[in-house]
Amino acid sequence: MSAAGGTPEQEVARQEQVQGAAAPAAPDGAGGPAVPEPVFRSDVTVELVRSSASDADVLFAARVSTRGEASLDDLRALGTGAVDEKARARAAGLVNYLMRDRHGSPFEHTSMTFYVQAPIFVFREFMRHRIASYNEESGRYRELRPVFYVPGPERRLVQEGKPGAYRFTAGTPEQHALVDAEVRASSTRAYEAYRAMLDAGVAREVARVVLPVTTYSSMYVTMNARALMNFLSLRTRREGSTFPSFPQREIEMCAEVMEEVWRGLMPVTAEAFERNGRVAP
Repeated sequence: MSAAGGTPEQEVARQEQVQGAAAPAAPDGAGGPAVPEPVFRSDVTVELVRSSASDADVLFAARVSTRGEASLDDLRALGTGAVDEKARARAAGLVNYLMRDRHGSPFEHTSMTFYVQAPIFVFREFMRHRIASYNEESGRYRELRPVFYVPGPERRLVQEGKPGAYRFTAGTPEQHALVDAEVRASSTRAYEAYRAMLDAGVAREVARVVLPVTTYSSMYVTMNARALMNFLSLRTRREGSTFPSFPQREIEMCAEVMEEVWRGLMPVTAEAFERNGRVAP
């Protein structure tokens, strides 16, 4: 997992490097182009591409309710650091009030764009959050690389209990070995079938139907701070949360990196979110 910044062009270059150069190529046996070998990963990539997000954005948006055009002076003062400790304390108190009483719209005056690489099944969960904007890599318009997710040794495998009241336990060494072997074997077979259809002239949009949801994809996702807090409240598990959540571990891995980045951008807001039970305003 990573949380580096960069331009969209740099992110595309990183994607090509990870998904292309990471897979050693093998000749196809007929003098044609090299065929990449399958690569297996147990991580996700999350990188901040660009942002316009700070605690000051929340403050000026909230203060326009009572100060009108004078809120611009507050914004300029915050931007230059020309505020004393009492003013900073009042600002933190206002952010906490907005969070506690769920006055959410001031938090929407922010924006963060992340580049994410993760297996397709993570994206299917991700995109249930319709409070963000998404653009994903297309299997119709480019040949998909043979990069597949395989659960790492730290992934808990066994579900115990009934829906709504269950937990996961580690599993036995034999179960881990079985999962690892079967995921690798089935993914490799699927990619061989995909390549066979492409080599026979079948369109990419048809050939891709054999690929598993363990295949890595990439996307840009843009959301504001209010939307991100909603996402984090559902996709991270934290002791002391007002509404406990039980996310799938792989999407939680994405959420953890996104939260770390966001805390660096908006520390006062992040602290208020935590103090108020991780409930999105």
